[in-house]
Amino acid sequence: MAPQEKTKVVLLACGSFNPITNMHLRMFELARDHLEDTGRYQVVRGIISPVGDAYKKKGLIEACHRVEMARISTENSSWITVDDWESQQAEWVETAKVVRHHYTELISAEKNHEEVDTVKPVKRRRLEEIEDVCQSSSADHNRSDAPELKLLCGADLVVSFNRPNLWKPEDIVEIVGHYGLVCITRSNSDAEKFIYESDVLHKYRKNIHLVKEWVTNDVSATHIRRALRRGQSVRYLLPDRVVDYIQDQRLYSAESEEKNTDVILAPLQRYTKNTD
Repeated sequence: MAPQEKTKVVLLACGSFNPITNMHLRMFELARDHLEDTGRYQVVRGIISPVGDAYKKKGLIEACHRVEMARISTENSSWITVDDWESQQAEWVETAKVVRHHYTELISAEKNHEEVDTVKPVKRRRLEEIEDVCQSSSADHNRSDAPELKLLCGADLVVSFNRPNLWKPEDIVEIVGHYGLVCITRSNSDAEKFIYESDVLHKYRKNIHLVKEWVTNDVSATHIRRALRRGQSVRYLLPDRVVDYIQDQRLYSAESEEKNTDVILAPLQRYTKNTD
């Protein structure tokens, strides 16, 4: 019997990356090992997509710095890249639209490769055009030779699905039901229980890959920023060149942590208005 052909997978991580940490990068390695250990997948690429400044999260420094730190972190990686499309948008972009955008780009690149046998740069589509191609991408997603795009995240993102006005229900269905999640579980989060208690997540549970991090590492960007503004060392928690960049640019002070303090988070602004 001929061996079953493995499904190619691209992992996409969205978030603040404020700053990017070794754990952010470790998530990609854990996810790749988990998927490839099943014998059914071949992870061919990882994409880091920092959120734009319009997200308005407290303490969020400028996207140009967050993107640059992510690029520095991945410059020696053979498979993880950084994409700045999301960070360059004037308004906050829903995660579902970011996933849709990258899948459209992925399919376009594959089609171009098939036609000319070389990978040509794919022309960036305007945000409004992505809505139009969503219908056709559904058919592409069912092609046996088409790569799958999965959202890589921590358990805290899965739990955030239950926070009022933070996510549109239809976006959760699209992300989990159409694309799928690879979720790295943390020691203080019971993602499996949360999935069981959510009717939507339970319905699409076969599209959710839970990856247990046995070598626990609870370092978060919040802890990193706290140490930095107190003048404490963060060496070995971040890539060395990121530490150097933060010091050179004098990032993460007490003042920067107060940025957006009195501003409502972008999704809460948008979805709360829609429910009034």
